[in-house]
Amino acid sequence: MNDIIIDRVKSYKAKTPEQEKDALREIIQEIALLGLWRAKFFEHAAFYGGTALRILYGLDRFSEDLDFTLLRPHPNFKLATYCSGVREELAAYGLDAEVEQKVKKTQTTTESAFIKADTLIHLIKIGSPFRATKGELLKVKFEVDTSPAIGFATEVKQFFWPQAFTVTSCDLPSLFAGKIHATFCRDRIANVKGRDFYDLLWYVGRGIKPNFVYLEAKLRQSGNWSEGEAFSTAVFRDWALERITNLDINAAKRDVARFLPDQRALEGWSRDMFKAAIERITA
Repeated sequence: MNDIIIDRVKSYKAKTPEQEKDALREIIQEIALLGLWRAKFFEHAAFYGGTALRILYGLDRFSEDLDFTLLRPHPNFKLATYCSGVREELAAYGLDAEVEQKVKKTQTTTESAFIKADTLIHLIKIGSPFRATKGELLKVKFEVDTSPAIGFATEVKQFFWPQAFTVTSCDLPSLFAGKIHATFCRDRIANVKGRDFYDLLWYVGRGIKPNFVYLEAKLRQSGNWSEGEAFSTAVFRDWALERITNLDINAAKRDVARFLPDQRALEGWSRDMFKAAIERITA
């Protein structure tokens, strides 16, 4: 195992096996980004989602998957082209991982792959005091939207670990628009991802304004906003407030709790809190 990996894991100061695994997963994510950059992936795609928010913009919760959007629609895009580059980069740092593209069972506009590494072996490699069940896998899914809604903006972010490289990312207003769409457009609001709501509060708390052009495009593309229906900031807020009526706060807390370093961050959660947050979303 490369010493740079061991030193990086130690910097997390994990207190539990789950925290140590989260640290390893995040390190795998960062090296995967380096491998994608080296393979010139970011000439075609932008980093997106909760992991982008954590790694590039300082979100204080762990995130599991790597999400990307193509810069423009490309139905024939093949993620498999870049899998070997990710595998080789991980191996160069002493991480023994498989990188396999997910076989599509239905026709979708998403290309997916999984990075899989043996958890126990890698905990031993880094000299961790923690252990895992034999056969347990560290998994990182990465997905690319090959038919993105148009209207997002990007920026190039400098990254300095494990070496200096650059990552093309959606900017914060566009990331916020994507998060709003994810938060309110899942199949059932009662089957809630508290991680979405945690991130929503993160954006609102920092006064970030969403890219409403992109949000409207995503809502219409996904069928959550009909073509004939007018869209405005005020109408959107009314729509979001209606959808939050049945939010299961306790379920949302359970979902996000294990990804947080400090559980006190959830103490103020209530339906009224989220309603107030929605009211603060402005153009």
